[in-house]
Amino acid sequence: MMESLHDWDVTPAQAVALQQCLAASVERDDRIADVQRIAGVDIGFEDDGETTRAAVVVLKWPGLGELERAVHREPTRMPYIPGLLSFREVPAALQAFARLTHSPDLVMVDGQGIAHPRRLGVASHLGLWLDLPTIGVAKKRLCGRHDSVPEARGAWTPFWDQDAQGQREELGAVLRSRQGVKPVYVSPGHRIGLDTAVTWVVRCLGRTKLPEPTRLADRLASRRG
Repeated sequence: MMESLHDWDVTPAQAVALQQCLAASVERDDRIADVQRIAGVDIGFEDDGETTRAAVVVLKWPGLGELERAVHREPTRMPYIPGLLSFREVPAALQAFARLTHSPDLVMVDGQGIAHPRRLGVASHLGLWLDLPTIGVAKKRLCGRHDSVPEARGAWTPFWDQDAQGQREELGAVLRSRQGVKPVYVSPGHRIGLDTAVTWVVRCLGRTKLPEPTRLADRLASRRG
C-alpha cells in the first residue's frame, strides 16, 4: 500500500479535481504477477447509512477456496454523490485490507474501474492506493454505450465513451456472466488491460451472476453482526 496519495477530508469540488489528476496515473496495460490469491471487495452501509462497512475476502487461485476475510466499520465520510463513490468507500476498504495477513495478487471490486466520467471509479482509485492490479465488476453502467450482448455465458461486447478530444474510447466489456440474466460491466481498474480483466472475471464465475470474489464480498458486506 502506498503511504498516501491525498487527504480524504475534501469537498466535492476538491474530489472532482483529485479524480481528474489521479486518472493520469492509472495504468491500463498488464502489470500483473503470477496470481495465487484473488481478493474481492464490496462496501455496505449500516445505521441508515451512517456507518460504512467494508468487506474483503481473499481466495486462493486456482480453486477459489477461501483463505481469509476482513471487515472494517467506520463512520461514513461523505454523502452519496454520483461519480464520487470512491471518496465514500475507499477509505474503509483500505482499512479492511490493512487487517489482512494474506496479500492478494489481484483485486476484484464491486464497482467501476475506468468506466467512469473522469476515468477514476472505485476500482481504479483503490488500485492506485494499493498499487495492485484491480478490476471493476459493476451491476450497472455509469457511462458509455454498447451494442447488444450475445446470450451465451462468457460472451461479451465492448462499451465505450467519448474522450476529451471527442474520440471513441474503449472503457470496458459488457459480459454475459450467466445466460438469461442481465450482464455485468467489467472495466480495468489499475495495472491491467481489458482482455486480461475479462479473462479473469470469466475464470472466477460460478453459478451466479457475479464472479466468486465479489459475490462473497457482497454477501459479507451486507451481513449484520
